[in-house]
Amino acid sequence: MIRKILLVLLAALVVIQFIRPKKNKSDAPQTNYIGNYYAVPGDVQAILTKACNDCHSNNTRYPWYSNFQPVLWWLNKHIQDGKKELNFDEYKNKSLRYQYHKMEEVIDEVKEGKMPLNSYTWIHKDAKLTTEEKAAITSWAQSVMDKMKSQYPMDSLVRKK
Repeated sequence: MIRKILLVLLAALVVIQFIRPKKNKSDAPQTNYIGNYYAVPGDVQAILTKACNDCHSNNTRYPWYSNFQPVLWWLNKHIQDGKKELNFDEYKNKSLRYQYHKMEEVIDEVKEGKMPLNSYTWIHKDAKLTTEEKAAITSWAQSVMDKMKSQYPMDSLVRKK
């Protein structure tokens, strides 16, 4: 009986290797990328690349273990959730209120240590943000908000309460 169960589980494991979600890779021009509209200093770009872009852009660097199911499904779920929350490659494709609010969230999430996720930094040790990196990201996000405030009326950036 146990042998049959193990054989069924093994067969299921083999079959699911052929059921793969589409990977998060895009060759399309990044016309709505945040860096096309707001300066992204080199140090901030390096931080975004190592700690944010795998889940918050249209291009993910997949680790070797993503070749095995159900790991790719799990990673894909994280990527979809991350892109739904904030996608730096689609940033200007959203409303001004969304853009402004997302920079507020970047500041809050980074300051509180909620981003990057612990499940990401367990495996990607270099993605753990230092105090200086957190300061660089939050300062950059604040500069984006300040530039938006200088370009647009506040009522287009925040809802009146």
